[in-house]
Parts: sequence; C-alpha cells; structure tokens
Amino acid sequence: MIGLVLAAGAGRRLRPWTDTLPKALVPVRDERSVLDFTLENFAKAGLTDAAVVIGYAAEAVRERRADLERAYGVKLHLVDNDKAEEWNNAYSLWCARDFLDEGVLLANGDTLHPLSVQEAMLDGGTGDLDVVLALDDVKPLAEEEMKVRLGADGLLARITKLMEPAEAVGEYIGVTLVAPGAGSGLVAALAATWEADPQQYYEDAFQLYAERGGRVGVRSIGGAEWTEIDTTEDLLKARDIACRY
Repeated sequence: MIGLVLAAGAGRRLRPWTDTLPKALVPVRDERSVLDFTLENFAKAGLTDAAVVIGYAAEAVRERRADLERAYGVKLHLVDNDKAEEWNNAYSLWCARDFLDEGVLLANGDTLHPLSVQEAMLDGGTGDLDVVLALDDVKPLAEEEMKVRLGADGLLARITKLMEPAEAVGEYIGVTLVAPGAGSGLVAALAATWEADPQQYYEDAFQLYAERGGRVGVRSIGGAEWTEIDTTEDLLKARDIACRY
C-alpha cells in the first residue's frame, strides 16, 4: 500500500496564488501546503512511499522533492501528466495506473483533511470491497458537492454533483482507498472514461467501475474538519481549519 496524490491541476480560480505553483503547493499554514499536510499524514499513518501526479507548474514540485522526502520520510515517485492543463482528473488518475494494483490511499492535492481521515481509511481496510470512498455524512449538501447515493446493498449506486441533496447519504471528500488487486479493473474504467470524454472526473470512472460489477463502498470520516480548496475563500477557510490540526 502506498500513498497517491493528484497534484497536477492548474487551479485557475486561485490565481494569483497559482501563477507559479500548483494548487497542492499553495501555502496553507506558515509555508506548509496541502501536499505537506498529506505527506505528513501518510507518514504518520505508516506509509513510506507515495506517488505524486504532477503537471501544471511541475518544476515547483520537482524542486521541493528532496526537501519533502527529508521532512516527512516518505519516498516520492513523480508521475507526469502531459494533459494537465487540457484534460480533467480521470486522465490524471489514469496516469498513475502502474501504482494502482498494489493498493493505494488516494488523496486529492486540493483537499485539506486531518490525520484521522487517513487513519480511519487504513485501519478499516477494504474488507470485501474493491474501493472505499471517504464520506462526509455530516455536512449539509448543496449543488457543488460530489454527492453519493448508496443502493440497498450498501454499495455505490451513484456519485455525481448532479444529484438532489436529499437523495445523497453524504459528500465524497477526495480521499479513497483502493484494494490491492483492484487496479486493473479501475484502470480500464478510467481509460474508458477519459477516452469517452477527456473532461470527465475520476469519480465518473468510479461510477463506471461500480456499474461493471466492482464493489465500491464508503466510510464515514466522523465529522472531521476538512475542505476542498478551489478559491481564495476556500483557502482562507483552509488556513483557519489547519490551525486546529
């Protein structure tokens, strides 16, 4: 099991913070970024290796690679996304396909979350599931959230922003546990997703994987404070939250 961070996005809505940095490296607390917090969490949760998908402003990550490895004791494997400024994140996750079959703990590079989230995911394991999605089942839902609906069997029935909040059991927070051995099926679903439409999200591939018979479930984060960082307003919220970690 290794960590995996998607850090290739341009973060246009965060400019000027992202004029020269990917979203994952924008300072959140002091000089520490989401990537810093995530790698530290990986290490504290017992992971010693992490793949980081890079694209926009990739050189900024390359320049910090040695410092990040030294600071958190996690060996980094950098994966290039050659379409980072053109295509959506289904392709970005597909770029890390060589790592998926060994089992990964995926964290979006723009999602700030506490150690408790990663510990809950790893401690719970995957059991008889192929993919486990971290779920906020406390936060009130609106239009922008990536909402999740479960079937009668407790498995994923639908994941999309285009869902009535009342139909959803919660919001997917951008953290996922992929079981060892589930990678090949997930890679095929990712490829089919971005090949059909390069602007699709990797969550669309999770949907396709479930429709093809993959067992995708959820795990509650138990009310942990977290946020996705897309705008300056989000960044200010993240800075407030990070002070309480």
